[in-house]
Amino acid sequence: MHVLKIGGNELDDAGFLEGLAEVVAAAAEPMVIVHGGGRAIADLQVRLGLNSVKVEGLRVTDADSLAAAEMVLSGRVNKRVVSALLAAGVDATGLSGVDRGLLRCQKKEHPTADLGLVGEVVQVRTEVITQLVEQAVTPVVSPISLGLDGRTYNVNADHAAGALAGALSASLLDLVSNVPGVLQQGRVIPTLTLAQAEQLIASGVIQGGMLPKVHAALAAVTQGVQRARIIDLASLSRPDSSHAGTTFIAHEIRKA
Repeated sequence: MHVLKIGGNELDDAGFLEGLAEVVAAAAEPMVIVHGGGRAIADLQVRLGLNSVKVEGLRVTDADSLAAAEMVLSGRVNKRVVSALLAAGVDATGLSGVDRGLLRCQKKEHPTADLGLVGEVVQVRTEVITQLVEQAVTPVVSPISLGLDGRTYNVNADHAAGALAGALSASLLDLVSNVPGVLQQGRVIPTLTLAQAEQLIASGVIQGGMLPKVHAALAAVTQGVQRARIIDLASLSRPDSSHAGTTFIAHEIRKA
């Protein structure tokens, strides 16, 4: 099982969805795709007169912002990804974390801010995914999820992908970014241990939108995912992509 997370920001780049569909169509192993909303959510918030606030890469979400995020993520973006896959000959279906209780969450606590209706995944109903994969269907998952309290929550897509990959014991989690990996002085760091990642976070090398990706990658490998990687689509599309991006490997994390 290969879990692939794509960011909302990349979806507006020319040719991104077509390139993604080609990668999925050529894949030898089953794939599960989790997507964000990025600029599309921010643009809708502006049109609705809502403020867009982020704390360490996480979108602060009130009731109105949640409605906007759900419209974008579980509606427009999800169907764009599914349509691109179908056009490339990939049998795909869209769903959110709410559907069939795929992703159950609780309110995410933050040490310095109230994130509002932002959730943290605590349960994954894996059979929802495995049943689709057994039918050779590629699931495309919006991270809007169902709280244990019955409320709907906005879950960061990186975190949702990490939780899903961990629950499925995926062989690989790819977090696709607009940069080719974790960068230091303009160069991609090929591998990172937990201790090294924490040092780079403390020094400010890893910050902003890269923080949720790094946290998701580290969490995934500690939960049984064989490899987690931050990579861009251009690198993922190359024949030698196994050596691209920044890779977090389980045994390295456990030794740190």
